[in-house]
This record gives sequence, C-alpha cells and structure tokens, in this order.
Amino acid sequence: METKGGKKKSSSSSGSKQYEAPLGYIIEDVRPNGGIEKFRSAAYSNDPQGLGLRALTRPQIDSILEPARCTIVSNLSNSEFDSYVLSESSLFVYPFKIVIKTCGTTKLLLSIPPILELAESLELAVVAVRYSRGSFIFPNYQPAPHRNFTEEVAALNKYFGDMNTQAYVIGDPAVPNRNWHIYSAVINDGKKFNPASTDVIIEMCMTGLDRDKASVFYKKSEDYTGREMTKLSGISDIIESHVICDFDFDPCGYSMNGIEGSTYSTVHVTPEDGFSYASYEAMGIDPEAIGFEPLVKRVLKCFGPSEFSVAVTCGGGAHHSWEMGCADVEGYTCENVVKQELPGGGCLVYLTYSEKAKASEGRTATKAVMHCWKEFVVEEEEEVVTCRCVS
Repeated sequence: METKGGKKKSSSSSGSKQYEAPLGYIIEDVRPNGGIEKFRSAAYSNDPQGLGLRALTRPQIDSILEPARCTIVSNLSNSEFDSYVLSESSLFVYPFKIVIKTCGTTKLLLSIPPILELAESLELAVVAVRYSRGSFIFPNYQPAPHRNFTEEVAALNKYFGDMNTQAYVIGDPAVPNRNWHIYSAVINDGKKFNPASTDVIIEMCMTGLDRDKASVFYKKSEDYTGREMTKLSGISDIIESHVICDFDFDPCGYSMNGIEGSTYSTVHVTPEDGFSYASYEAMGIDPEAIGFEPLVKRVLKCFGPSEFSVAVTCGGGAHHSWEMGCADVEGYTCENVVKQELPGGGCLVYLTYSEKAKASEGRTATKAVMHCWKEFVVEEEEEVVTCRCVS
C-alpha cells in the first residue's frame, strides 16, 4: 500500500515524517542575451524551433527530478506550457520558466544543478530567482540542505550568490511555526527587473482539515479515482475554466494540476487526521478577474481548515487590487498581515488566519513582523523558488 508521495503507509508515530507539507521552487524566465526577441529569431542548433525549456526531453526532465527523489505520475500540456503531477507534488515547464514543488523529505534544492546545466545547453542563463516556503511541520526529519533556512540560503547562494540577493523570515516571532521564508535574487545588470503586472502567485497552506472534507481523499475502492475526488471535494469549482489533471494515491492522498493558457493551479492533500494538510497554488491569474476573497473562500470550502496562511507574490502593481480585501474571510480571524517589497520590484503579502472560535481563545490579533533570516532562524513548513534567466 502506498500513500501520498509513493511511500509506504506506517501506523507508527515516526511515520508521520512521510506527510510533510509540499516544498517548491521556480526557475523562471530563462531567456538568452538580448531578450525574447533575440531568442525567437536565433537559430540554435540544439533548439531550432525556439522551444526553450520545453525542448527538454523526458529523460532530461527525469534527470532534474531524480536528485529531488520524485517521479512523474501524470502529465497535461497545452500550447503555452507542460504540467506534470509528481509522486511528490508538481512540475511546470514553460519556454522560459520552470516551476518545481515537492513535499515530504525530498531534497528539492539538489535539482538546481541539473536545471542550470540543461538551461546552459540551450544557451539560457538565470535572470532572477525566488524561493519561498512556510515552516516545516516536521523539521527534525528534513535532510540536508533543508535542515534550516540558513542552510537553504547557503545552498542557494552557491549558485546565485553573485546576483542581488535578499532572504527574509516573515511572520510573528511569537508563532514561529507559522512563518514564511523567502529568498529572492535578481541579476546585477543596472536595470530594474520587473515581472509583468499580471504576474501574480497565490499560495495557501491549510492545516487541521475538516474530517468529513478530508475523508473525500481516501481511496475507498479501485473505482474511486482522482476524478471523483476532484468533483466531490469541489476542487473543480475553484477555477472552473481550468482543465484538470488529477491523481489519487493509495490508500489516501491527492494531487492535481489545472491549466488554462499560461495559468496554472495545483492542489496537494494529505488527509490523515492529526496532521492533515492541504496546499493550493495558482500562478498567472488575473487579479482583476478573480478577486482575492472569492478565490480564498472557494478553496476553504473544499477543505475547512482550522488554520491557514496565504502568501501573494506579485510583480508591478498587480498586488494593489488584492490588498484591500485580504483581511476579511468569513469564519476566520486574520491574525497577521505583512507586506514586503522584493528585489526587482516585486511584492509579497503574507497573511495568517485561524478559526474565530479558536482564535478567540488565543492571543489578540497583531501585525506581523519581517525579520532578516540572519537575525531570526526558526524551525521551518513549506517552500517555493522563482528564477528568471538569460544567456
């Protein structure tokens, strides 16, 4: 029998390390010198059609995932990019961007070297990098280089240290298990790197799932598949226009990727009572067309968590249309809000919520604090990285 991530299910308490929250990073906008126009007109012998990273073969993609200890279980593509459901979360490959999310005790950052080598073979080089995660649920089980944020930053600086880098731990120091960690790097070329105004990423981390809602993600029979889980949970209603590729794990667990144009959404669920967890992420969505509060409510309706956090990362001025309503989610108290400017003109808004009944028993809501990671190293939960490249 296998559970989420393709690991054997264990009834012992030590087995809980198998159900760590997803980790992730993105190597984004890998472009040749001169920009996309030069790349499209260039006749590279190894990329005659100008496919960029989408020209990578399946064995080459597998070589990226192997160091991180995950494999492809399903895939879905359109004219813009390729998406893969992994044994440990998801992978998205664009011509100039690659996004990897993994979970459990994977060694996510070890996949950076093969990515950089393959990008170099296509005459592409990194322009910008962003890596982020929450606090690990089981930090003591994490292998190097993920044993703490200091170690992760050192690993990232090994490859991107000659860029303009910043690293932060964001959140309330009184609640160290609900912080957000972010590493950002951009090239030092004298120009301000500014992602498109619609470049918006929303990431939700949810714990303490409602038992009835979590039960949907247990495999009840051989005929009960990911498709049924997608429909019964309401995940298909979060962004109805997304074409979904879903996957169920035995005896429990669920992953899905949704795609439309250049936009993706992804969900990963560990339903076990006592350490239940769900994550939701969407990238490239139009903040004017999809409001913050309605989207968050649709996600919460699927899982009913007792606590959750939201990180919204944006380029340009896209974030302003979402900031006004972010503190109002019915049934929950917004405990902390942090806004942090990022190198290259980006912005991060990080919020934490608890059920009102639970929140009223705890401390009074407060404004969260941003700390430099060097001054505030804590035990960590979930990750994400973004890199942009040129040759």
